[in-house]
Formats: sequence, structure tokens, C-alpha cells
Amino acid sequence: MTFRPKFISFDCHGTMIYFDMAGAARDHYGANLSPEQMEEFIRDFSAYRLDEVLQDWKPYAEVVHNALERTCKRNGVVFNPDVAAEIYNRVPTWGPNPDVPAGLARVAEEFPLVALTNSMNEQIPHNIAKLGAPIAHVLTAESAGAYKPHMQAFEYMFDTLGCGPEDVLHISSSFRYDLMTAHDLGIRNKVWVNRGHEPANPYYGYTEIPDISQLPTVLGL
Repeated sequence: MTFRPKFISFDCHGTMIYFDMAGAARDHYGANLSPEQMEEFIRDFSAYRLDEVLQDWKPYAEVVHNALERTCKRNGVVFNPDVAAEIYNRVPTWGPNPDVPAGLARVAEEFPLVALTNSMNEQIPHNIAKLGAPIAHVLTAESAGAYKPHMQAFEYMFDTLGCGPEDVLHISSSFRYDLMTAHDLGIRNKVWVNRGHEPANPYYGYTEIPDISQLPTVLGL
């Protein structure tokens, strides 16, 4: 990559942070569901979380609550709001994927790093502190008034940083939350971290890496 960005922006949960909603769901429902039913429950929970953030902004605790309630209804499982609260409270306890700290620290020596996250203001400092590398700017959905994949979240980043899409390299493991919107907004320089969340989609124009340890190589470091 010959492009030298002014900022490198990252999706946080799922890309940098190990986002273990699947594990949280298994802890609460795995004993009462078959393995096949559990996998379907996890897929539905993921889909409903996306559907919730596509609506008007609401606190992330409500996103989790609503998504879990809808998932339970679809799967014939009794919904307990205390379970939704417990899962929500796990989010700030999660740390980075193993490949993240070293690769991120190397890149941070050369570029200002930006976390563009769907988190709440009170949650994200706990996750960021576990990354092991300096993050120059932490931008939340709460501050933006919108979750990704809404364009408003990215536009908030441009306005806050005083830059445009041509100045940014955006990195994510998700097309649906990040890379499709980044493409539509004219962010030409993108990196897809293939963590197995979604299939490849070359239409959106990106460099693929298996994990963050390969990012310094992409940047010629």
C-alpha cells in the first residue's frame, strides 16, 4: 500500500476486541438447547442486534435487551431481562484478540489511531485500556448519535477529525457494519480483517489480512 493516511480508523468490537456475544449466549442458554438450536439462537441474536442498531439511536443496553427478547421469542425460549443486563455488563470486560496488541502498537508508532466504535461512553474506556497501544481518538455511537452502519457515525468521525474520506484508512472485520458504508462514503482505502464473521465481498475494494499482526506489513512498516 503506497497510500499514507492521516488517520487509521478501526472498528473496535469484533475487529480489535474479542466480542463474545456468542459465548455469553451459550453460558445462559446452552444447557437448554441442542447444539444446532444454540447455533441458530446465536445467529438470530446477531441479526437482531444489527436490526436494532439500524433504527434510531438508543442506549446499547436497550439494543441488547431488545435483540435478546426478540431472539428468545423466535426460538421459543423464556426471556429474562436480567440475562440481557448481565450480557450487556460483560462488554467492558472483554479484551483484545490475541493478535492485536503487538500489531497495533507498531502501527501506532507511525499513525494516529482512531477507534470508531458502536459502544457507549462509559463502556469503551475499559476496552481501550486493554489494547496495549495508544488510541489517539475514541469516537462512540453515543457521541455520534448513531450506530454504524449509519453514515452519520462516519460523518461524525470526519467532522471530529477535520478530515475527509480521502484521508482515512478504515479497518474492520465486518462488511455489514463498516466496509459497505465506508465504500458508499468514498473511503477508498480499506482493510478487511478476515475473522470469519462474514464471507469475502471483493466488490467493496479492500486489502485482506487474517489478523492485525499483518497490518504493519500492509503499511510498509
